[in-house]
Amino acid sequence: MSLPARAQPLEHFTWSDYRSWPDDERWELIDGLAYAMSAAPSIKHQDVVGRLFIRIELPLRGTPCRPFVAPTDVKLSESDVVQPDILVVCDPAKITPSHIEGAPDLIVEVLSPGTSAKDLRDKKALYERAGVPEYLVVDPLEQYAIRFLLGADGYDKGTVFAADEVLKSATLEAVEVPLWEVFEVPGPTEAAPADG
Repeated sequence: MSLPARAQPLEHFTWSDYRSWPDDERWELIDGLAYAMSAAPSIKHQDVVGRLFIRIELPLRGTPCRPFVAPTDVKLSESDVVQPDILVVCDPAKITPSHIEGAPDLIVEVLSPGTSAKDLRDKKALYERAGVPEYLVVDPLEQYAIRFLLGADGYDKGTVFAADEVLKSATLEAVEVPLWEVFEVPGPTEAAPADG
């Protein structure tokens, strides 16, 4: 990840700097530092994002909660702006014509080899600090998901969901995602009938 060409190393940027950059460049700000978004994600990554989005969006129809998919700017503070893969906002006041203002109710990041450390370390710490109630990390290569829930002392240690399990959102009760459908792998097998 590199800083903008117009930046000096460790130069700190703000929301107004971010808004002035060219639309054809994708950046994120974490603690005022600019991170170039990686090149276009792999087809597998995008397939997983798409299948996840559908399974999150469908049960939320008719509710005040709205899901969004990247690239959607999320302004968490004057020096923190991110574009999560998927996010859900249940407070209409946070939805502006150009961006989301404040912490979403749910953020989902689908890992890529080049961004997994940032998603698991830097973004997790940022989302915790910003008060995002639920953070999901999905690994399309290893085929698992981790759900982090915000408590009084920050995020919990995380709950791991395997590819043959249903990932249930703790924040959005209607959202239950059969991960085998997301990863396109065989689902759980039914128990064999008892001999009788």
